[in-house]
Amino acid sequence: MTSTPKITFIGAGSTVFMKNIIGDVLQRPALAGARIALMDINPQRLEESAIVARKLASTLGASATVETFTDQRKALDGAHFVVVAFQIGGYEPCTVTDFEVPKKYGLRQTIADTLGVGGIMRGLRTVPHLWKICEDMLAVCPNAIMLQYVNPMAINTWAIGEKYPTIKQVGLCHSVQGTAMELAHDLDIPYDEIRYRSAGINHMAFYLEFEHRQPDGSYRNLYPDLVRAYREGRAPKPGWNPRCPNKVRYEMLTRLGYFVTESSEHFAEYTPYFIKEGREDLIEKFGIPLDEYPKRCIEQVARWKNQAEEYRTAEKIEVKQSKEYASSIINSVWTGEPSVIYGNVRNNGCITSLPNNCAAEVACLVDASGIQPTYVGDLPPQLTALIRTNINVQELTVKALLTENREHIYHAAMMDPHTAAELDLDQIWSLVDELLAAHGEWLPEWARGNRKVQAA
Repeated sequence: MTSTPKITFIGAGSTVFMKNIIGDVLQRPALAGARIALMDINPQRLEESAIVARKLASTLGASATVETFTDQRKALDGAHFVVVAFQIGGYEPCTVTDFEVPKKYGLRQTIADTLGVGGIMRGLRTVPHLWKICEDMLAVCPNAIMLQYVNPMAINTWAIGEKYPTIKQVGLCHSVQGTAMELAHDLDIPYDEIRYRSAGINHMAFYLEFEHRQPDGSYRNLYPDLVRAYREGRAPKPGWNPRCPNKVRYEMLTRLGYFVTESSEHFAEYTPYFIKEGREDLIEKFGIPLDEYPKRCIEQVARWKNQAEEYRTAEKIEVKQSKEYASSIINSVWTGEPSVIYGNVRNNGCITSLPNNCAAEVACLVDASGIQPTYVGDLPPQLTALIRTNINVQELTVKALLTENREHIYHAAMMDPHTAAELDLDQIWSLVDELLAAHGEWLPEWARGNRKVQAA
């Protein structure tokens, strides 16, 4: 092994995200001399990212080297770690399509990047590009670990595991640790006094335990405190986004007995309970932020224009530790110093009440041997049942991709809890037809067009 790791970023034009990961990496002594390869198809964004990465290294006094590539395979050649962060089709045209076409059918969404018709379409657009990265990795860096930060993460992780089982991969999200921080804040408890254990699938994992360390070293269950705070109106406290009051998850806590790790705006569209035609009272009561993701995209684009100029002219760039897992994974694999992260991996019996081949999100030990998922066993039956409704959609989307069978796209939409609660079968078929036609060349060739699918 060489003395310095090579870390390749595919989609390095996601500059703010790239900055957070590289900032974390270069603050670790064993990684300060890393070789960083930035790859993106947008030359301007790539150059902006390179400027930021070099200024980060300079600010931290790190000896890292930064190279840029527009050729993916060249960027991957000899990599030890591959960080993937891209959005195929971007905000325009693809995200706009994913929101505007369903609206014509009365189907309203909040985020549309994980499940539902928006998540299905994003999966169809994204997985072929991830598979191409896998092909290139097998050719030039077969032992590298892919750190995948792309939505729809569960569909992506599942599809990679099915088609390229030898690729070492983990899907990474910050919802587990991020939500734990939010809940600690809601209860006015320091985060470093919290202990938790989470398991499920990406964006629908649950804290099986959520506890507070006591002065005598014992731990106290915090679930009664969370329920009481919600009932008494003390929680949730206002968060970073005033459009998203986070009431959905607290309501589900009172029904299921467990708190889900991804945000209320996400969870509202993974279930059939909150976004309903003619039920504006529910939208009002739970503060459901319809069309939230497009709003965020517009805000991010505007914010980035200002930030890009600031970074371009700044001599130094302030570096703060982020809550992403990437740097601790890279450090643990490279140095052998162990860490524990929450990762999305092929289930392989970790959660015994979910299918073996689905993508599960569980605690993983990381050391020089790589990423080792931990055993969970059966989830509480009500959590298993709810998670399975989402796995149905993921499984059929992956099946469509693997078999290139268009009918399974329609089947996936049929099984989606929110879509099925709002639309009849003819509407679902027409909506999928229209989405496939609208996305056109952003989709793999077998999925394109506007062809009615007949039952066999």
